[in-house]
Amino acid sequence: MSRIAYFGPQGTFTEQAALGFVHAGRDELVPFATVPQALAAVREGDTEAACVPVENSVEGAVPATMDALAEGEPLVAVAESVLAVRFSVLVRPDTEVVRTVASHPHALAQVRHWLAEHLPDATAVSTTSTAAAAVAVQRGEFDAAVSAPVAINHYPLRELATGVADVADAKTRFLLLRRPGALPEPTGADRTSLVVTTADRVGVLAELLTELALRGISLTRIESRPTKGRLGEYRFYIDLLGHVAEPRVGDALAALHRHCRQARFLGSYPQAEPAVSGDLVAASNEDFIAAADWVASVRQGAGA
Repeated sequence: MSRIAYFGPQGTFTEQAALGFVHAGRDELVPFATVPQALAAVREGDTEAACVPVENSVEGAVPATMDALAEGEPLVAVAESVLAVRFSVLVRPDTEVVRTVASHPHALAQVRHWLAEHLPDATAVSTTSTAAAAVAVQRGEFDAAVSAPVAINHYPLRELATGVADVADAKTRFLLLRRPGALPEPTGADRTSLVVTTADRVGVLAELLTELALRGISLTRIESRPTKGRLGEYRFYIDLLGHVAEPRVGDALAALHRHCRQARFLGSYPQAEPAVSGDLVAASNEDFIAAADWVASVRQGAGA
């Protein structure tokens, strides 16, 4: 039986996402209090994989995940999941007045308008996760919790409201991460992730983007985070469409490696929601194969 870590406790959206990666009867979900702890369990061999949130369409990237992936022993993503974000507001069965509402800061930010309209006198309080808020409500520390719908299956609370969200199409993306090894096979609808630290020179970011553009590679995300070292030094987190096994993607990653002081591959994996193709790329994988074959023939003296 495989053990899969996830950002817990029980009753989080991450648990909902992790359930999509589980093979019934063969896998066990193991909750951890923080994202770094979940990833540490994989690095130390206590679990085979970890499911963690990476970005939200409303609040952006999850800093704890980004920092933890850039540091420590390498991990690679082998799958992703995208969940629509709809919250439940949970209270104890005997609650009549709500004076405090607890949740993870990202969750509170995504329901602030709902709270202002329906619970205008309640004070919002941050917790480490949506499920931790449900646990705190159960203990009597707060009156209500903004939680993932799955939390109602784990805690003896009642739903004051469900389907709550300020943004109707809000979504969160999750990654399933393992220690480096065999990569998923290309599917034709893949995403590749990496984190790079650039040299401190003018135009270096433009150089990176140019390398991708020249190969017709589409970016789906680029974000920066401080390295926590020298002031003004940043890492760039890049998601692009394609698989490292594809010649043009592999060629692009090699080019990025040449431009950067550090580059860490974070995985190539099937997209949970394949992007709609836009204009034709400037050069296809077949073009890159043909070009490489031509260079090889020239090196062998063909001269053609």
